[in-house]
Amino acid sequence: MTTDTCRKDAQIWAKWFWTDYFGDWLGKVRDGDAGVFDKLDAQGRPDPSATKSVLAQARTVFTVAHAAMQSGDPALIAAAVSQAAFLDRYRKAPGLYRCAVGGDGTPTGAVLDEAARSYDQTFVILALVTLNRLAPDPRYDALIEDCWAALQTTVTDPATGLLLNDDIGAELNPAQNPQMHLYEACLQGVRMTGKPLWLDRAAGVRRIGLQHFMDQDSGSIVEFLSPELDPLPGNDGLRREVGHQCEWAWLLLEEADLANDPALHDTAMKLLAFADQHGFARDGLAFDAVLADGTVLEETFLLWPQTEAIKAYALRHAAGDKTAGDKACTLMCLMFERWFKDRPVYINQIDAAGDTIWPEALTRLMYHVVIAMTEGARAGLWGAAPHSLAN
Repeated sequence: MTTDTCRKDAQIWAKWFWTDYFGDWLGKVRDGDAGVFDKLDAQGRPDPSATKSVLAQARTVFTVAHAAMQSGDPALIAAAVSQAAFLDRYRKAPGLYRCAVGGDGTPTGAVLDEAARSYDQTFVILALVTLNRLAPDPRYDALIEDCWAALQTTVTDPATGLLLNDDIGAELNPAQNPQMHLYEACLQGVRMTGKPLWLDRAAGVRRIGLQHFMDQDSGSIVEFLSPELDPLPGNDGLRREVGHQCEWAWLLLEEADLANDPALHDTAMKLLAFADQHGFARDGLAFDAVLADGTVLEETFLLWPQTEAIKAYALRHAAGDKTAGDKACTLMCLMFERWFKDRPVYINQIDAAGDTIWPEALTRLMYHVVIAMTEGARAGLWGAAPHSLAN
């Protein structure tokens, strides 16, 4: 595909996504004043009886607020504020949000639904710090700081500084994902407030995360460790998710810019070199997982790793990489052709032949897609969101 064709197709898809798709999707997943459904089936229908996760709610607050900041659409601003109000149904203690509630927003009483997962709490911060810039409210300031304080105490290991997975000890293997998304929330705090406090917080989270999860030998991020902080046995310890290599790199490049720290750029490029060498199929799609030696472990393709690669390519393009822009546009077009085109809603996963193997549209995934679209627009690769988006 020539550069001109690649860029033209990307422009067409960007316009379609914002003008035709996003508002329609939002109308399908919203449940009146009762938040959003966690997923839609292949026909675009929700299950009203299913529980609703705080992860889907918080990510949607962020997604809608982020889109509203790009477009200025008053309907999206109102939708983000309404969605944030539903988060109150999940708060079980100051700064701690239960994992899930019933479809009507009432607690289920199930032990695992009552757990406060560190991963989920990071998205509460991400959502509220973004919404507070869009629609300032002193209450949001208090909720953000409550959540930060709870993360630093109730769900942090005092010996290592690593986030625990939850407040009930349901899962004991330390995971990189909560560290990464708290890092993301802190960097968003910098962007939204300009306060040095958030940059200091970001640096602290990043230092601890990389200390424990960066594999210097391969230049890649480890997913999980044993409770003793040792590698897991076999392929579990060697498994590397390509999307997370790109996502960590994107965040490191952002902090490198915000903090004017070239060393962070170098670490990001190590992760991207690993992903570039091992993480992509011949057509440019990002694999779900490879091993530390580059062997393809999972020759399947979830939607979200594609978005993380697009984000990384967009930043590299903006920094002067002469090939990254075309790669971002090509992958963006493939994303819409393989996961969205001619479907009522997007799907979650395809196999090596391009056949659907996970048809559900998980609501939480729109967070990934919207950031990829706005990062590409910020880099000048395709058009930004228009003023009116919500249906």
